[in-house]
Amino acid sequence: MWTTWWVWIVGGFALGVLEVLVPGYIFLGFAVGAVLTGILLGTGLLGSSFTVTMLIFSLASLAAWYLLRATLSRHEGQVKIWHKDVND
Repeated sequence: MWTTWWVWIVGGFALGVLEVLVPGYIFLGFAVGAVLTGILLGTGLLGSSFTVTMLIFSLASLAAWYLLRATLSRHEGQVKIWHKDVND
């Protein structure tokens, strides 16, 4: 099951839906890593070893999370300004 390409693709899309329901850029890196792992398995560029598959998934997820965090997060010098107090 861990070396079946479509399982990784479906899991990646499920994690993407979960990211929409629970925002915060937590599951999006895992979703990108899972889809990329599924693509590599589907094209035959990745072998059928469980250990190698998990290593590629973890490295792809970490790289995707880092890139998403660098591009989508608040940049240095950007300040959140509150115009209304919660207690008002």
